[in-house]
Amino acid sequence: MFAAQNYKEAYGVYVDLLENEEAYSPAMLLKMAFVAEGMGDFSRASFYLAKYYDLNPNPRVITKIKSLTEQSNLIGYELNDVDRLVKFLSDFQTELTALFATLLVISLILLLVFNKKANRAKYYLPSAFFIVLVFIANNFFTGPRTGIITGSPALVMEKPTAGSKLISVVDPGHRVVIRSTKDVWYEVNWMDKRAYIKKEHITRL
Repeated sequence: MFAAQNYKEAYGVYVDLLENEEAYSPAMLLKMAFVAEGMGDFSRASFYLAKYYDLNPNPRVITKIKSLTEQSNLIGYELNDVDRLVKFLSDFQTELTALFATLLVISLILLLVFNKKANRAKYYLPSAFFIVLVFIANNFFTGPRTGIITGSPALVMEKPTAGSKLISVVDPGHRVVIRSTKDVWYEVNWMDKRAYIKKEHITRL
C-alpha cells in the first residue's frame, strides 16, 4: 500500500502493528513519520523519529525532529561512550547470552569428562564465571526506558507534586530516560539531574 502511495491506508496498518502487536522495524517507523508529517501531525512524526533514533542514533534524525518541533536545542539526544556501550549490549543481548550459555555448557561437559582430575576448586571457576555472565547478560543487558515529551507545555518539577519547585517549562520533542513511576508522574533524568514530569506529557518509546 505504501509503495502504491496509499499512505493513509498503510499508516493505519502500521499503527495497528505498533500499538496492538508492538511489532515494528526502523523502515516502518520512518514511513510512519513521513505520513504523519504529511498529515500535519508533527507531534506523532517526532515520536516515530525518536523511536527510530533509539534503534539507530543518527544525527540527521535529531535535525529532522528539531525542524518538526521548531526547536533548535533539544535535550536528551546526546550519546556518550557509556550510552553507546549500553546500546551495543542491549542490541546483542540474545547473542551474548547464547554465547555465554554455550561456553557454560562446554565447561560443564569438560568437568564431567575430567571429573577425576578436577579435584580442586580452581577447576570449577570457569563454570561459575560463565554462570555469572549468563545471569548478567540475561537480566542486565537491557537499554534504558526512554520517552519523548509530547504534551505542551510540559512542566519539569523537582518533586512529584504540583507544589514543588518548577525546574523548567518545555515544549514537545525532548527525549528523556525514564527511571521509575510515581502515581501520575514519571521520574526522569533531566540535564543530569532527577526530575519529574506528568505521565500525560510523555509518550513511551
